[in-house]
Amino acid sequence: MKKKVYRVRTQYIFDGVFDVVAESKEDARQKVLQDCGLVMGGSIHCTLPDEEINWAFDRHPNKRISRITKVQK
Repeated sequence: MKKKVYRVRTQYIFDGVFDVVAESKEDARQKVLQDCGLVMGGSIHCTLPDEEINWAFDRHPNKRISRITKVQK
């Protein structure tokens, strides 16, 4: 039986929280959007000073597969 190639659309979802020292909800939102992130193969990172941020995230993501399609060659 000849094998085929399939594209599997997948999302990895990390759930967690950032505790941010900020002047308002919008200021806290902007700090997280601009200064915090995650790179695959790396770790959670943030450019804010330690006294302004703390975070807690699961180490293992939830995995969601949404679509599988055959790749045409």
